[in-house]
Amino acid sequence: MSTRLTGSLIGVVAAIALGAAMLPLRSHLSVATPGLVLVVPVVIAVIAGSYTAGVVTVVAGFLVYDDLFIPPYNRLTVGTGENWVVLGVYVVVMLLVAQVASRLKTARAKAEQREEEARRLFTLSELVVEDGSIEELLETIVTAIWTVFEADGVALLLPVDGKLSVAASAGLAMTDQDLHRFNPESGVPVRVGITGETQGELRAVALSAASGPVGMLVLQGLSGSAADGALLGTFANHTALALERVQLRARAHRSEILEEVDRLRQDLLGAVSHDLRTPLATMKVASSALLDPEITLSDADSKELYGLLDVQTDRLTRLVTSLLDMNRYQAGVLGLDRQPWAVLDLVGDALAGSRPALGGREVNLDLPASLPNVAVDPILIGQVLVNLIDNADRHSPADLPITVAAGLRDDRVAVSVTDRGPGVPADERDAVFESFVRFDTGGRAGLGLAIAKTFVEAHGERIWVEDVPGGGARFVFTMAAASIEESGG
Repeated sequence: MSTRLTGSLIGVVAAIALGAAMLPLRSHLSVATPGLVLVVPVVIAVIAGSYTAGVVTVVAGFLVYDDLFIPPYNRLTVGTGENWVVLGVYVVVMLLVAQVASRLKTARAKAEQREEEARRLFTLSELVVEDGSIEELLETIVTAIWTVFEADGVALLLPVDGKLSVAASAGLAMTDQDLHRFNPESGVPVRVGITGETQGELRAVALSAASGPVGMLVLQGLSGSAADGALLGTFANHTALALERVQLRARAHRSEILEEVDRLRQDLLGAVSHDLRTPLATMKVASSALLDPEITLSDADSKELYGLLDVQTDRLTRLVTSLLDMNRYQAGVLGLDRQPWAVLDLVGDALAGSRPALGGREVNLDLPASLPNVAVDPILIGQVLVNLIDNADRHSPADLPITVAAGLRDDRVAVSVTDRGPGVPADERDAVFESFVRFDTGGRAGLGLAIAKTFVEAHGERIWVEDVPGGGARFVFTMAAASIEESGG
């Protein structure tokens, strides 16, 4: 049943009911009073139905008014001219009331519609402008349109290799045949716009931004109302801008990554060349001297040069191996072979590997015999000690000793390597362990400390720098004590 017919029935019934209710009081009422009371059914009819229902109720009210309250009673005739005036005024006033009530109803309905449109647009826009990945944005767009516009299905098409492909969808999925229609080579014309002629047909909405077309929205089962079409057009503009923003942000991110990769590449070349320069220069001098027929070398000199070549080759081998292990750790594929080791043995092996490079430098050891064994990967921790000893050797005056000490700190075994060099400024103590750091002060650089930090952190431990009374730097790192079972006790 239509709202017009419903409103008319309600109005007519209300007019009759009010007339019947006032009938016992007719002798006490003035002629104008029933006319005022019969305004109510007219307003009810308009609210429940429409202006037409109000007009029908005016007619019903006129008949009730004339028959029951205008003399002679129970007849549709009018006795005096004065009563004709009363009925005429009633009709005119009731029609005006019906018109005013109808306009108020229409205005209220439009206000509620605009409020709903504003709410829906705000909800959609709020979802679109949220930061997130492009995948999250696409899912947000299609889900929001599907829910808010109550469509059967929504698909967002984006260009991929010159063809439109479904990037995200919600509700009823597009068929391959439907998708084929939206590719240029299909030759099938497709209506594109925010309005459609037939309710339920495929509705395609182009998404365009300042940079050009960015995609297309395809909706199935969308109502054909102009209000939904206008709102959809507004949201399509928001969607296009959001897609453009995300795409521009992704391009900017890729550009930043490329710039960072280029910077890291340059820094890596600088850091590696810094660590390679000394051993390569030494190897070049030694090999050139051995190969030059004009240079006469004694057996002792030749043996020394061959020794230099051997030492520097080992140094380069350790550097390359450490770099590979560091990359494996950063990639998450470096496995640790933890074994119980005595601290004295770890330090002794590291010193044996560093002794050719140390030459005659004095190394003091402070390693209590009571120290527990530690559970470590001996190869990685050995490289940590070699790098710290090499760092101390490069930054200490030749006539001053290096000190390697160990002790308990809380529940960890802490090993330190102390030099008598210029020390490390407080504001550089974190950066000194970075892979590609450069200091304006000309301080410590290279890869040795970065490798040491990586291998220590691979064990779940930490490494840091401390002040040394009288000058110098003390590099300290911790190791976990081995359990009795691991130590074979």
